Amino acid sequence: MSLNSSQFKAYIAGFLDGDGSIYVRAKLNSSYKYGYQVAPTVAFFQSSSCESFPTLCKKIGYGRLRLRKDGIYEFTISKQDEIIDFITKVSPYIELKQQQAKLILEILKLKKEVQNEQDFKQLLNRIDTFRDLNYSKKRKRRM
Repeated sequence: MSLNSSQFKAYIAGFLDGDGSIYVRAKLNSSYKYGYQVAPTVAFFQSSSCESFPTLCKKIGYGRLRLRKDGIYEFTISKQDEIIDFITKVSPYIELKQQQAKLILEILKLKKEVQNEQDFKQLLNRIDTFRDLNYSKKRKRRM
């Protein structure tokens, strides 16, 4: 099974809805043109007692798996082209995180089109939309 199978795409979408996360962070980083690094991520979390999780992640075909010190597997997809491919393939099956899926695709498109500081401010405003969708109370507006 792979991301070309409808059955697998539906399964992974359900997993994402339950034990996954879709988000974009704008991290302060003075080495970037506008002072922020835009870091999109699709992540899945599972207890290390689930021995089949690494095999499942491998079937996706990209991403990075790590075992955290707290005994939780964290599988992340952070390359933009891979996120676009992944979300495009599974979004027809996503139920709970459909808004986040659409928003991350919109943000990645906007990011490619940034030509000036005003464009970048608009991008940051769209990124801040995740605050409400993902229940984050700690996020602060920038610029």
